[in-house]
Amino acid sequence: MSAVSEPTSTSTNPAVAATSFKQAPRPRAKRRGNPLWGICAWVVGLLFVTPVLWMVLTSFHSEVDAATNPPSLFAPLTLDGYRNFFGITGGGNPWPPLINSMTASVGSTVLVLLLAIPAAYALSIKPVKRWTDVLFFLLSTKFLPIVAGLLPLFLFARITGLLDNISLLTLLYTTMNLPIAIWMMRSFLAEVPVEMLEAAQLDGAGLITILRRVVAPVALPGIAATALICFIFSWNELLLARTLTSVVAGTAPVYLTGFATSQGLFLAQLCAAAFMISLPVLIAGFAAQDKLVQGLSLGAVK
Repeated sequence: MSAVSEPTSTSTNPAVAATSFKQAPRPRAKRRGNPLWGICAWVVGLLFVTPVLWMVLTSFHSEVDAATNPPSLFAPLTLDGYRNFFGITGGGNPWPPLINSMTASVGSTVLVLLLAIPAAYALSIKPVKRWTDVLFFLLSTKFLPIVAGLLPLFLFARITGLLDNISLLTLLYTTMNLPIAIWMMRSFLAEVPVEMLEAAQLDGAGLITILRRVVAPVALPGIAATALICFIFSWNELLLARTLTSVVAGTAPVYLTGFATSQGLFLAQLCAAAFMISLPVLIAGFAAQDKLVQGLSLGAVK
């Protein structure tokens, strides 16, 4: 005789049902930011941008309108300042100083990267003994003001025949930016996964291959940020270029100081020249803006 199984009934007790199911979390309301901070950010941004915009506007004025006090905002616009800068109306030739600045800045930036990346690799991925002492020694080289080393550098350049030579300026810019580049690249390369390097070594890759095909693609934002900062520092440097160059190797900042003459300050021409000399740095900054922000933000949290 077979027993008939009775169907089991589910419990309808509210207490049991409440314990068997978890209550779904309520969505949190989005916190609205304080609009006062946004207004403050806009005010600070305008404070930084207004002098640059005023310089650009003054460059399109004539010398008479640019010299008025108070300055005239709605003065007639003209291109005389730019014509004088490019030598169309009898001014100087700006191309040799611009080419010298580009040569020294780009050349020193390339040399800095070629030296800083292996050094940062040794201090981060393959750390040497007492690597912190090495980093602080590199940073200590920036403690001496440049003006304190001008006389020895000038005597060295005169003895070796390197006065007014763009090669010496490129070498000095390299040594000037190398400590900062090593510090920056060390923080970026510390984020490279060690597993990728070990896999490359197991495949038989050498150091140069690892740096070129493994480390460089991963640390590309950091490399771009470091290169841009080194380029800006080299392009804007004036003291060394003013002391060690004269005619042949004069850079763009040195050429810019020539607009302040004994005859007076030609303000419109000076503003036009300052804007044109600043344009390569602005273009480089906008072109590498995403890489610069990404690289600097990565380096800031190390």
